[in-house]
Parts: sequence; C-alpha cells; structure tokens
Amino acid sequence: MLFPMLPAIRQLTADSAGVGYFLCTQKDVRPGRNGEFLTLALQDATGRIVARVFDDVERLKKEFEAGEFVKVRARANVYNERLQLIVENIRRVHLDQDRVDGFREEDCVMSSARPVDEMWAELQGRIGSVGNPFVKTLLEKIVGAHEVKLRVWPAAQSVHHAYRAGFLEHVLQMAAVGEMLAKAYSADRDLVLAGALLHDIGKLQELDYELATSYSREGRLLGHITLGSAVVGQAAAAIEGFPPLLLTEIQHLILSHHGRLEFGSPVTPMTVEAFILSSVDDLDAKINMVRQAIKDDTGDGEFTAYHSKLERVLWKG
Repeated sequence: MLFPMLPAIRQLTADSAGVGYFLCTQKDVRPGRNGEFLTLALQDATGRIVARVFDDVERLKKEFEAGEFVKVRARANVYNERLQLIVENIRRVHLDQDRVDGFREEDCVMSSARPVDEMWAELQGRIGSVGNPFVKTLLEKIVGAHEVKLRVWPAAQSVHHAYRAGFLEHVLQMAAVGEMLAKAYSADRDLVLAGALLHDIGKLQELDYELATSYSREGRLLGHITLGSAVVGQAAAAIEGFPPLLLTEIQHLILSHHGRLEFGSPVTPMTVEAFILSSVDDLDAKINMVRQAIKDDTGDGEFTAYHSKLERVLWKG
C-alpha cells in the first residue's frame, strides 16, 4: 500500500498523515496506563516536533536509536494545543533503498541560516581586529585548534541555537552586540570580544555532536564553564609572557557569564566587561528562543503555546 508523503514539519497540519523522513534526536521509553510508550523528538530542516508511539512498542523500540535518520508513518494530532505526530510505524533509514525514494540527509538536519564559510570569515576578521597581541594570539590559538568543531557544533542540546553551526552563530552575534556595548560604556573591547568568542568554548567538550546532540562524560561531571576556563588556562600557559592578570580577567568572563550562582556560574560578574558579557549572552539566547518558538509553533492562533523556559506565550505577529 502506498502512503502519501508527509509535508515538512513547518507545513504540518492537524489532518496531515503519511510517511516522511526525519532525524530522531531523542528517544525515551515511558510507562503509561496501558504499558510502555515512546516519546520521540523528530527534526527536519524546517523544525522539530514531538512524536509518540503507543502501539507495537516492544517491536518498534528496537528498530532505531536516537541520533539516527528514521522513516516514519504517522498522523498528526493536537494535544495540549500543540501539534504532535502519532507514529504507526518507524524504522531506521536504509540508505540505498530510501535514497531512491527521496531521502536526503540535508533535508533532515536543522542548520544555521547563515552560511558557515561566511561566519568563519567574520570570525577571522573579528580576531584580526583585536589590538592586544596576547588576546589576539590566545584567540588564534584556541580557534585554530578547534576549527573542525567550531564550524558545525550547536550551542546547546535543546535550549537555544540548538542546530548545526549554532555555536558559531551565537558567539558572532554576541561579539557584534558586545562590541557596540563596549564602545557605549567605555569598556575594554578586546576583553569583551574574547569573552564573547570563548565563553562557551567548553561546550566543544561538554557536548557530543554528530547528528544529534548529547552530553559527554566530562560535560556531565564538570560542565562547560569549568571546561572552558581550563581550555583558556592551558592555551595561555603555552604563550610566552602571557600576563597573569589578563588571564584572570578572561577566565572571570567565562566563569561568570551565566550571571548568577543559581544559574550555574561559580562566581557572579564583577567587572564592567563581565556584566556586558552575561547580559548579551542572556539576551541572545532568549531572542533565539523566541524566534525558534514562533517558527516551530503550528497552532492557528496569533499566540504560541506556553513556553516553559520563557514562562509565557509569545505573539506571532
């Protein structure tokens, strides 16, 4: 029996049904009233959607894993004002067979809207504009050592900029805004720029990323703030004559960038540059969450469903 193709996630409606290809980024087995069911996070290039498997769970949960491309037969429905997919059948993609039927990896992976080469050129230009020779050398050393990951890494598993090259998009936007604020408040531009580019550098160790994002052992045990401070300390130690006070100032930017102790920073901002950095980080993350929530919302109303992280609904405009 032939089934129609599901539309892309952004075009799904409550009466959509058929087959489609997705990247499964999360797979959880949960207990229910009538036995186990699966909760999945599915992704294509246009967005993300929650999916659930209620029937034939014992067989289907063995057919794929999180981080794999999957072929899904499903129907859409609305639950708690959110569109979701009810999966009737699912399996991992068989490349030779499914490519003939239209499967393409690039259709299933969310990526930054900005071309990576364009962002990389901007990154090099910003580093080249740094006046302090020690800060410039530090940035060149760390960025050069991590180029492969920097070109593709997401900025988070799920909260903000959680897509391919999201890390690079995030730090560059922070650098642009941070530079304007440094000028407005007569702060040290080079320090703010260093903080913007390095504040999340520990995420390259905290997160494992191929197609789906997960936490590494070091990430769970130490966290990206601790890991990032260590990366900067080790790189500075290899630069002859690197000023100890300058290193302390840069590490303070990393250690305080979450702004508050209850948000995971071991110290709070204590310099003008640290206040700028933590404020810009918070702002850019929230703006990205707002835009992503509006993009992902599939409801017909003028407001999105309630956003638990932002603690509000959002006007779609």
